[in-house]
Amino acid sequence: MPTELLDEPQPTRPGEELDAAKLETYLRQALPDLSGHVQIAQFPKGYSNLTYLLNVGERELVLRRPPFGAKIKTAHDMGREYRILSHLIAVYPKVPRPLAYCEDESVLGAPFYIMERVKGIILRAKPPTGLQLTPASMRRISESFIDNLTEIHGVDYVAAGLGDLGKPEGYITRQVEGWIKRYQNARTDDIPEMERIAAWLVEHKPAEAGGGLIHNDYKYDNLVLDPQDVSQIRAVLDWEMATIGDPLMDLGSTLGYWVDPDDPEDWQKQSFGMTTWPGNLNREQLLERYMHKSGRTVGQAVFYYAYALFKIAVIVQQIYARYKQGLTQDARFAGLINLVRSGSKTACLAIEKKRITRLTVN
Repeated sequence: MPTELLDEPQPTRPGEELDAAKLETYLRQALPDLSGHVQIAQFPKGYSNLTYLLNVGERELVLRRPPFGAKIKTAHDMGREYRILSHLIAVYPKVPRPLAYCEDESVLGAPFYIMERVKGIILRAKPPTGLQLTPASMRRISESFIDNLTEIHGVDYVAAGLGDLGKPEGYITRQVEGWIKRYQNARTDDIPEMERIAAWLVEHKPAEAGGGLIHNDYKYDNLVLDPQDVSQIRAVLDWEMATIGDPLMDLGSTLGYWVDPDDPEDWQKQSFGMTTWPGNLNREQLLERYMHKSGRTVGQAVFYYAYALFKIAVIVQQIYARYKQGLTQDARFAGLINLVRSGSKTACLAIEKKRITRLTVN
């Protein structure tokens, strides 16, 4: 596999270093089949849980831990994420194999877990050097992308032992009220669009569509693709927000991360991946394919899309608030308030035009 195509780590960011000696001692006890000293690097992308590559002899492992300074326990529950992977892999094999969970904070200052590394291509803002992606290949990737989401929503979560992961009844109301409250708690700037969307969501909640396993952060950069055939998905990453809930809310979250090439310019600047590249399905086409593959009817697409943009804006607002409070020094966070502004404006356009595509067209 050409290494230049893989998602490679970088030196650990200042302030986010791990204690190699303590980690090595833990690994000898938890995974006695490992041999060799631990070398640590960090996958620099992502804004939530921190992800590290551990080279131990000839083995490559991945470590996940909460961000330094984070106090949002439910969003950074390492034990919960480890449990999800441990149960899910038996019925849905496209996840990394979990190996060990440590709740002893004396080791690294926070709970963490270890899993096998799944090698492959991850699509971020730009393709890896040397990877040629034609419109035809992008179309196949986007089709596999949405087809795989229907597969996740169809997982027998009870058979996987995850029946108690969440409560699908009342899910929509809890999510709307919860994200509004989170925004109010993390609010730093006056953004009228956020207040408008919050009120609109409360007034336009649809009927619930039943329960299913939902990922809650399903987007291109959480997929590991096969370098031999990029339309094939090897693994889905970052299950930290997965639960049992309304699948259409999860679809909405995915559409929220999907930027179309004719979206408002300010929103396109906040691209969450290569969704604007020629060949990709647009949001309406993703929606149609999802309904066809899943057999579900989506009657209030604007609600799910506006909810998703509001949720994304709140997540970013929470990170920005941590930065403003000095709890993280990551320079990438300094301009995140602009994403909150552009996302909320895009949601208002969708509400005004009563559609999820062609938002800049009269």
